[in-house]
Amino acid sequence: MGRGSLSVVGTGYLVAGQVTAEAQALIESAEKCFYLVADSATAQWLAGLNATAESLKNSFAADRQRTESYEEMVERMLAPVRQGLDVCAAFYGHPGVFVFPAHEAVRRARREGFQARMLPGISAEDCLFADLGIDPAMPGCQSFEASDFLLRHRRFDPACHLILWQIGAIGVTTYRTEGDCNREGLKVLAEVLRESYGPDHESVIYEAAIFPVCEPSVDRVPLHALADARVTSVSTLYVPPKEQSPADPEMLARLGLSQR
Repeated sequence: MGRGSLSVVGTGYLVAGQVTAEAQALIESAEKCFYLVADSATAQWLAGLNATAESLKNSFAADRQRTESYEEMVERMLAPVRQGLDVCAAFYGHPGVFVFPAHEAVRRARREGFQARMLPGISAEDCLFADLGIDPAMPGCQSFEASDFLLRHRRFDPACHLILWQIGAIGVTTYRTEGDCNREGLKVLAEVLRESYGPDHESVIYEAAIFPVCEPSVDRVPLHALADARVTSVSTLYVPPKEQSPADPEMLARLGLSQR
């Protein structure tokens, strides 16, 4: 093993309020710290914890392919690891949920013989469960990236919770500001969902709160109005179950359960 190491942690969504004690300790003790967060307050907080803190956001550029930006981020994180430093990279939310550079940096560091680990964090989905009062186990939950959901005709059960990520960036491969939304992609998504749920089925456009004094954004809209609703590149769509699936009588008998 080389002496350098990489630790990837999450900051959650509320400024400093959803960081685990272990993650904060790694941020503070790192010889080099990188971060990619959604707000300036968290960036300032990280800079206060570690004087070496450096934002990765400038790897993004207008109309630049995200894959190019991600590759640059990975190499920026690994450069000081290869120099023998203990590096900590902090990403907002959960560091392993929709954070390709975090996963790739860990994989690449391990291949090169360095210690690398990822710590769990609080994701937008975790916040959604709490804010909307949803139990993913009842009656079950399905989660897809919106573009992938459409491109691959993902099979899903309308009787279960459905969560679709990045609905404002459907079909988008370049960097856009958080306020941008691809309306054409959203229109296609709405058409596909209406086939299974009907036009009047209520959905929820959700964004987790990032400041303690703020409420999460929860906009309830019928699917026929989805294409014209307020959506940003960080919006998540929650579609409630349409109806409960009936239990299979044969399986009930095999499991020794009653119909009730």
